[in-house]
Amino acid sequence: MTRTTAERTPTRPGAGTDPAGTDPAGTDPAGLPVDYAGLKERFGPLFTEIAAGSLDRDLRRALPYEEVRRLDRAGFGALRVPAAHGGPGVSIEDFTRLLVDLAEADSNIAHLYRSHAGFVESLRFLPRELQDVWYPRVLAGATVGNASTEKGGNALGTLNTVLRRTAEGWEITGRKFYATGSVFCDYTRVSAALDGRDGRRFAVVATDAQGVTLEDDWDGFGQKLTGTGTAVFDRVRVPDDAVLDRAAGSAEAVHEAAFFQLVLLAVLAGVARAARRDAVETIAGRRRTFNTGLGLPFREDPLIQEATGRISAKAFAAEATVLHAARALDAGIAAAVTTGADRPDFTGALPAALHGSEIAVEHAQVTVPELALGAAQDLFLTVGASATSTAKGLDRHWRNAQTVATHNPIAFRARALGDYLINGTLPEGLNAIGDARTGAGTDADRTPGA
Repeated sequence: MTRTTAERTPTRPGAGTDPAGTDPAGTDPAGLPVDYAGLKERFGPLFTEIAAGSLDRDLRRALPYEEVRRLDRAGFGALRVPAAHGGPGVSIEDFTRLLVDLAEADSNIAHLYRSHAGFVESLRFLPRELQDVWYPRVLAGATVGNASTEKGGNALGTLNTVLRRTAEGWEITGRKFYATGSVFCDYTRVSAALDGRDGRRFAVVATDAQGVTLEDDWDGFGQKLTGTGTAVFDRVRVPDDAVLDRAAGSAEAVHEAAFFQLVLLAVLAGVARAARRDAVETIAGRRRTFNTGLGLPFREDPLIQEATGRISAKAFAAEATVLHAARALDAGIAAAVTTGADRPDFTGALPAALHGSEIAVEHAQVTVPELALGAAQDLFLTVGASATSTAKGLDRHWRNAQTVATHNPIAFRARALGDYLINGTLPEGLNAIGDARTGAGTDADRTPGA
């Protein structure tokens, strides 16, 4: 399915409708709770409704436009806007706990907010004049997707998508392979080379702008409803206040790289909890059993109880690990503010806590995928062949967990940890994907932070 400019309904402030559609004004983000207990009470009923339709959406491959619209109107996308800029200023830990809840309800929806949440995180490091442009838009309900990865043909550290300055202003041209969440969003943040040079800049492009085409052509077997697909930009005009610099190794690059991965880990923790939920519900209502067992109802069989307990333990461990990493990111932000590393003009050494947050996420990336996949797979050990019924959709938990787990090769994360522990080498503060260089792996071939 291709969505061209003419087919999309503009939802940006000033684009023809209010930011949340034609309904009355949405929630004032400044009035939202700032603690997890209040947030759970506020969003819990909506998450319950989202969970009730998740299986049907998966079976029909129906993108969750209405569910995302309701979350946007409820202020979900503005939770991390600082109080100083009119937002609730929810901590990363409490936001992550809420994100795990949403991922349990529907992992696709939690995942598609990753790009927007990462963009909001990056704003705290930008110049004040850009914050004054973008924070109000986020508070008004605008959301931002992502268009970074190119399918091939770009050398690692370079991009084929180009941002150029013309006599009429900035324009961007290129093609991206993954544009997760962008079909639901008002804007998408596009990574690009500046005038053909190496390195990376970002252009925040309105999804209803002339020359933008978004395609829902993601053919993966999991996370099928995230709006991931090809994005094409054909000489799209970009305002000056939508061109964002990015310095490799900066506090912004280090923090956002860790935060982007934290969101995926929260999604995995939610999938593990969903597997636990469905195991309990399936077993509690099951009457049939096997003559090779004890002849007891499944809910009373000690082996089935044990299997369920193991699923629960994996879900618990996954969530606990993710929340520990989230607390490390909160500590990193606090250290950045204390030292002034969050300012665009900062030139000193980054605080250790900021690097520590990335190390914490690296640890979690090695362990959480295995826990989530184990919980999703063990679900089938508790029921038998009937659990493979397509109508039940229990396989979606494993498919979704496997798809999320492959976003970042775990072997590379484990290697980075080993290099850090043995040699003190800090992970690169900006991730990139591209064609490998001949002889890559030597110091001369590496482009740090490319």
